[in-house]
Amino acid sequence: MNARVVTSNQRPGLQAARESVELPLPELVARLRDLVGVRLVAYVGNVKNTRPVGEWATGQRSPGSQDEARLRLAFQAARLMRERYDTATIQSWLMGSNPALGYEAPARYIRETDPVEAAREVMAAASSFTYVG
Repeated sequence: MNARVVTSNQRPGLQAARESVELPLPELVARLRDLVGVRLVAYVGNVKNTRPVGEWATGQRSPGSQDEARLRLAFQAARLMRERYDTATIQSWLMGSNPALGYEAPARYIRETDPVEAAREVMAAASSFTYVG
C-alpha cells in the first residue's frame, strides 16, 4: 500500500511547517527570497548586504546555525501566510509593528530573539493574522 501525504484546511500550516524543516537550505533561501525579497532575507539572516543571500541560495556558503534557524522560521511564517496573502502583504507583515510581539516587527523579532524562543510567538502571530484576521 502506498502512503500519500495529504494536506487540507483542517490542518492549516502543516505544509509550511513540513517545508521549513525538509527543504535543503539553498532551496529554502531561494524560495524565501522569492516571497519576501533579498533585502529582508539578508536582514533576517543577520548579514549587512545581499551578497551572502545569493551564496546561500546557490549552496556556495551557509549561514551559522542560529541564522539558519532564523531563516527557516521566517520561511515557515511567510509560507503559511502565502496560503492566503500575496507577497506584498507578507513583506508588510514582516516589517510592520505587531501587537502580538509587543509591537515589534516580526522580522526584527526573529533576528534579535533566540529562534527557538521566537518560533512559538512568531508562528502564533502569523497564524492569527492569516486565519483569524
